[in-house]
Amino acid sequence: MSSIKQTGEKKMMFFSGRSHPALAEEVASHLGVELTPTTLRDFANGEIYARYQESVRGSDAFVIQSHTEPINKWIMEQLIMVDALKRASAKRITVVMPFFGYARQDKKGRGREPITARLMADLFKTAGADRLMSIDLHTSQIQGFFDGPVDHLFAMPVLVNYLKDKIDLANTTVVSPDTGRVRLSERWADTLATPLAFIHKRRDLDVANQVKVNEVVGKVRGRTCVLIDDMIDTAGTICKAADALYEQGATDVIVAATHAVFSDPAVDRLKNSRVSEVIVTNTLPLPEEKTFDKLTVLSIAPVIARAITEVFSDGSVTSMFEGDC
Repeated sequence: MSSIKQTGEKKMMFFSGRSHPALAEEVASHLGVELTPTTLRDFANGEIYARYQESVRGSDAFVIQSHTEPINKWIMEQLIMVDALKRASAKRITVVMPFFGYARQDKKGRGREPITARLMADLFKTAGADRLMSIDLHTSQIQGFFDGPVDHLFAMPVLVNYLKDKIDLANTTVVSPDTGRVRLSERWADTLATPLAFIHKRRDLDVANQVKVNEVVGKVRGRTCVLIDDMIDTAGTICKAADALYEQGATDVIVAATHAVFSDPAVDRLKNSRVSEVIVTNTLPLPEEKTFDKLTVLSIAPVIARAITEVFSDGSVTSMFEGDC
């Protein structure tokens, strides 16, 4: 076992739920540790059972789970795993959620709506979590929902490093699909030293996933456009934005996003769009039916592993992104 597992009296233990075992195993490999053997199974009525096969007393425990389909099941499983660690006397529990479920419900858009992102933070705190770790939260304010440290990691360096070798930066514009992603887009544009554009859109509040794209603001004619977002769900926003860019004279459109949610009909939309490449990370599992020729999947495991190492050794997670984000 690597020396990372034991530092003085501290003992790292790494646990995984069942939603994305491939990512968990890759992170464990980068850490140089083994996943702690865990019994996880479903009862006949759908309830979840969890038990650790080794003592966790006094450990610095990290529990990774991707909030993917069926999302409520995997969130509940992670909560149960945290509760089991707390009751088994783990010293510190860090919840690693590469994709934070319900992050889009971070405020009340209208009366009588929930703020489910806050509820999520409260649930994990109640279960026994001491710390949260997630990648590219939908909004930064979610960090304030949890009563404890929140490590907000970024996939931008991974995506940018890949793109730098593929595109002519002198003829590239970074594009935000809406005004809400402009701040993120500014960081991309600063890092790549490219112009910035954005697309003004309006969303139908009464119909989920329905977007009306209006105008492109910025220089895109005759240029390669890198259209960025934190996630792609049904791909309606991205595909409409790509169409608007081509209508304004863009020569190529590449999409880069952290979380490939890919709810139906995202895959069909992206396959049939004029987008030349869709670049995502593996924060969420992608079964074969959700892959296609234009898709490139980059690993986020090294970022998660380094962040876990920094937390375990009482180092600085922020230092990982200084100068990048």
